[in-house]
Amino acid sequence: MKIGLVSPYDWSYPGGVQDHIAHLAAELRSRGNTVRILTPATGSRARQVEYGVYKLGWAAPVRVNGSIARVAVAPDWRGRIRSLLRREEFDVLHMHEPLASALPLTMLHLTGITNTLYVGTFHAWARRSLTSTSDWAYYSAKPLLGRYFRRLHGRIAVSPAAVEFVSRFFPGEYRVIPNGVDLGRFSTTVPPLAQYNDGRFNVVFLGRLEQRKGLKYLLRAIPIIRQHYPNTRFLIGGDGPQRVGFQTYVAQTDWRDVVFLGRVPAEQLPSLYATADVFCAPNTGGESQGIVLLEAMASGRAVVASDIPGFRSVIRNQRDGLLVAPKSHEQLAWAICHLLDDEAERRRLAYAARERAKDFGWEHIAGQVLDYYRELRAEYATTWGRQLARPTAAVLPILE
Repeated sequence: MKIGLVSPYDWSYPGGVQDHIAHLAAELRSRGNTVRILTPATGSRARQVEYGVYKLGWAAPVRVNGSIARVAVAPDWRGRIRSLLRREEFDVLHMHEPLASALPLTMLHLTGITNTLYVGTFHAWARRSLTSTSDWAYYSAKPLLGRYFRRLHGRIAVSPAAVEFVSRFFPGEYRVIPNGVDLGRFSTTVPPLAQYNDGRFNVVFLGRLEQRKGLKYLLRAIPIIRQHYPNTRFLIGGDGPQRVGFQTYVAQTDWRDVVFLGRVPAEQLPSLYATADVFCAPNTGGESQGIVLLEAMASGRAVVASDIPGFRSVIRNQRDGLLVAPKSHEQLAWAICHLLDDEAERRRLAYAARERAKDFGWEHIAGQVLDYYRELRAEYATTWGRQLARPTAAVLPILE
C-alpha cells in the first residue's frame, strides 16, 4: 500500500507522537509499503531534506494538558495540499491526533478528492474537567470538529484511557492499538552508564520536569528511602519549567546523591535505563499510555509507577511492575524500598517486564495497524463498489 502518516506536531522537536510515527513508518516500509510523512516543521530542520518527509507549514507552541505542544498553525494550505494528495494518491492517509491542528483538519476537509481511506489515531488522555485544556478545546469546538470526525473511515486509540477520553465528545467505534517500543534498541544487553555503575543503588526518573510528571513526590520520598537505604542515588533525566525550583530545593537540603542530568541525548537513553535498579514513574495523570514505561520494561528494569488509567494498560500490578496511589510519596517510598530490599523480587519483575514489553514491539504493533488498514479496505471496497488500489505508475520515483 501507499501510506501517508500525518503528524500535527512540529517535526523539528522530539516528542512521543513524532517518535511513534517515525517507528511506524520504518516498520511499514520494511514490509514493502511506500510511506510518506506529512508534518509541520520549523527552524533549520524545516529546510533539511529527509527521505519521504513532506514539511508543510510551520508550528507554534500551545499549552495542552499541562504541557507544551508545538502544533501546526498556518494560513490556508488547501491548494498545495490538494495538489499533493492528488499527486500521491495514497491508499491510506493515517492522521495522528486528527482533530488537534490545522494540518490534519485541512486534509479531512479534502476527503473525497481521491480514493483514499482516512484513519485517525487518538493519543491523548485528560481528566474529566473543563479546566483541562484538552477537555475545554474538544468541548468548545465539538460542533465544528464533529463534522471532521465523521469523515474518518477508521479510528484507533492507543489505550482504553485514550478511548474513554475522546469518547466523551466523539462516541464511536475505536480499535485499540498501543504505542510500540524498539525491542532492539532497549534491551537487557545494553551496558549501564559507567560513571554510575559503582555498586550503589540507582533509582531513575525520566520525563519533562512539569507538574503532571510528579517528580516532587519522588523527591518527598527520598528521606524515607535514604533512612533505610542510604547508599541510594537518584538520577533525574529531563528538563522543563520546574527544573530550577527542584534543583534549588535539592541544593538547600544538601542531597548530593540526587543528580539532575538535564535533557538526555537519545543515544544515551538505553544506557540510562540500564543503569536503573528501579525505574520510577510518579506521574499524576494526563498519560494515555506511558512510553517511558515501555522503554524501561523493554530494558529489563523493575518499575514502580503511579496507578493511573494510562499506566494500567501497560503494567499489571505485581505481575510485571508495581503500581502505587498517585501523589502518595509514602507508598512510592515503600514500593521502592521493597524492591531495593529484595533482589529476587527485583529480578522477577525485571524479567516479567521484558516479557510484557514484547507485546508492544513495533513489529507486532505495525502488524496490527496493517491488519486494520486491510479490514477497512475490504469494508469500504464493498461500500464504494470497487477495489481500492493505487495506480501502478510510480510517483516521485526519486523517493521510491
